[in-house]
Amino acid sequence: MTSQALTDFENRLHLDLHQYLLNRQAVEERWPECPDVEEAWPALAQAYLPDGIREFNDYPNASLGWCMYLGMALAHFWDSDWSRCADVAALYRELREARGYDCLDEYITDEVLHTPAPAQSALSDTVAACASRTLSLLRHTPFEAGTPEAFHAYVACLHQLFLTGMALQLKAMGYHTERIQ
Repeated sequence: MTSQALTDFENRLHLDLHQYLLNRQAVEERWPECPDVEEAWPALAQAYLPDGIREFNDYPNASLGWCMYLGMALAHFWDSDWSRCADVAALYRELREARGYDCLDEYITDEVLHTPAPAQSALSDTVAACASRTLSLLRHTPFEAGTPEAFHAYVACLHQLFLTGMALQLKAMGYHTERIQ
């Protein structure tokens, strides 16, 4: 696979997730830009990948969806206490170890985002739907499992879900994206 094919795949995934969430009025028409959070991705990916890869075969939706929760958490910290993100790898370990990898979603929802109980189910459903859509797109590509191309496509999926989580949380916190003239 060429780097252009990977770029095309990631762009197609981004458009699919954006349109899905836009139809649910969960994100803005104009995708938000938050360079601080976006620049945290490489360090977060490096910290997350050993866990995500280990879980992918048995729990692909969790492996993918947890990156969406991480995007929400970093957007929250960007707004409330960005200094906590000075060492993103340590922050990931802190989030994961609070209740364990399996409960990372619940910890972020409860203790980081303080999502009210009635909204927790809707948020969980949204993340599950995005992870499922992502997995479907990944499985319908010509990437052969176990190849470097498949690995890069998986990382592209995680990246887009991270950014999607960021966009979802920014809107939930009341940020609106408008073009400045």
